[in-house]
Amino acid sequence: MKNHMLHPLRRGAVALAAVTAVTGLALAGCSSSSSPTGSTTAGSDEIGVSLIVKTNSNPFFIAMQDGAKAAAEEHGVNLTLAAGEEDGDEDTQIQAIEAAISKGDKGILITPNGPAVLDAVEKARDAGLFVIALDTVPDPADAVDITFATDNFLAGQLIGQWTAGTLAGDDAVIGLIDLFDDKVVTVDYSRDQGFLDGMGIDLADAEVNGDEEASGSYSGGSYTIVGNEASQGAEDGGRTAMENLLAKNPDINVVYTINEPAAYGAYQALQAAGKDPGDVIIVSVDGGCAGVQQVADGIIDATSQQYPVKMAELGVEAIVDLVETGEAPEVTPGLDFYNTGVELVTDTPVDGVESIDTTEAAGICWGEK
Repeated sequence: MKNHMLHPLRRGAVALAAVTAVTGLALAGCSSSSSPTGSTTAGSDEIGVSLIVKTNSNPFFIAMQDGAKAAAEEHGVNLTLAAGEEDGDEDTQIQAIEAAISKGDKGILITPNGPAVLDAVEKARDAGLFVIALDTVPDPADAVDITFATDNFLAGQLIGQWTAGTLAGDDAVIGLIDLFDDKVVTVDYSRDQGFLDGMGIDLADAEVNGDEEASGSYSGGSYTIVGNEASQGAEDGGRTAMENLLAKNPDINVVYTINEPAAYGAYQALQAAGKDPGDVIIVSVDGGCAGVQQVADGIIDATSQQYPVKMAELGVEAIVDLVETGEAPEVTPGLDFYNTGVELVTDTPVDGVESIDTTEAAGICWGEK
C-alpha cells in the first residue's frame, strides 16, 4: 500500500448538539451540594456548571455526563445536566444556555449544535459565564474559552488508511453515511473528509461533504463514491441511509459512518438486503464499549476511539480554574483546541497503520487514553 501523507487539518463551522431528553427543557441538578436546583445560588462562592449534551439516547453523551458527575463531585462543583430528544435541536440548546445564565452558573460545558447557538453562547460570556465546548470545535474557535475534543479529521484519516490497506488494491465502491444534510457542522465534515483523505482520495473542499470527484483513484486502486446520506447520528437513520445508498448501487463494498449507532443501522440494512458481512467493510468513529464489542463481533470492521469522559473531566476542571484564576488551559500546539486523543480499534490490523485490538480498547472505552 502506498503511504498517503496526512492532509493539513481544516477547521470551521459549528458542531454537534445539546438538547433536552424529555418534552420541554429538562434540567437535573447533580452535585455534592445541597442546592436543590443544582446550580450556583446568588451571593454564593459555590461554582455552578451546566453540562448541555446532545441526547440521553446516545451512549457517548451518557458517558460524558458520567465523567462530568465524577469530576463535579471531586471538585465540589454544583452540576446541572441538560439533555435532549434528538440531534439538531438548536432552540432547546439555547433555552438551556439561557437557563444557566438565569440560575447564576459560573460556567457552561456544551457540545454546540449549530450556528444559531453561538449568539446564546456570546450572551452567556457577556454575562460573565465561562463557556467551554466539548467534542467539536465551534466556528470561530474563540467563540468559547477553549474546546476539549477528538481530532476528528485524524479519526477519519485512521479509518480511511485502514480501509485502503484492507482493500489491498481492490476497487472501492463507497457509501458515505454522514450526520446532517441540512446544516454544516465540523464533526460531520472533519470525519467524512478525513476518511476520504486517509483513503488517498483527492478532496475538493475539505469543509464540504460530497463535492469530491465521483470516481477516480485512491491510494491502492480505483474508487466510486455512490453518494452521501444523512443519518442524524442515529441507528434508524443509519439504516435508512444504507437502504438509500443500496438503492443507488447494490455493489457497495465500503461504508463510512459518522458514528457507531449509524454503523449498526447500516449493518442491519445490509443484512436485510442479503449482503454477506464479509463482503462489505464498515468503518466508524466512537469507540464506545458497545462499539468495541461490535468490532469484536465483526459488525463493524474498524473504529476510531474517542474519550468523552476525559473531555468532560477536563471541562469541569477548566471551569474551576477559570473561576479561580481566570486562565484557560492552552490548546494543543498546531490546533485550535485541546486534543483529547484518538486510537484506531480493529482486530485485523494493517501494516503501517497503528492500531489497538478490541481487548485493549475495551479496557479504556471512553475513559482516559
